[in-house]
Amino acid sequence: MTIQPGDKIPAATLYEMGPDGPGGVSTDDLFSGKTVVLFGLPGAFTPTCSAQHLPGFVKMADQLKAKGVDEIVCFAVNDAFVMGAWGKDRNVAGKVRMIADGDAELTKKMGLELDLSGKGLGLRCDRFAMIVEDGVVKSIDQEAPGAFEVSSAEAQLSKL
Repeated sequence: MTIQPGDKIPAATLYEMGPDGPGGVSTDDLFSGKTVVLFGLPGAFTPTCSAQHLPGFVKMADQLKAKGVDEIVCFAVNDAFVMGAWGKDRNVAGKVRMIADGDAELTKKMGLELDLSGKGLGLRCDRFAMIVEDGVVKSIDQEAPGAFEVSSAEAQLSKL
């Protein structure tokens, strides 16, 4: 079942590239005591993700933060090396945290899996965006297959 407003973000260990390599990040550390916009996407360097989804959040980071967002987190079923390289490629420093769910642990716990087996991509995260306050989902917008509308930075800004 897909995570819903009012649900707590499940416990999981995610990964983020740091100066000394990948490091673990607990969901508790990521969400506790903060307002976070979490957006998930099928994969780093893929067309819609690279051309629209991530750039929109980078472009609107200041506006989102002005509305009380403490952190903006990009989330994908990729490894921390790929997420780190993608973040550097897209100049996200100081605007968006690039968080890897390499084993799809949190993706599965939230019911947001996207099976792209047979297309060479395997299990991925569906495209979505949510606003999380102190670890509790306040809103979630999951895209219809192939769509990019409700999970954009603009759509999330309108909810704040």
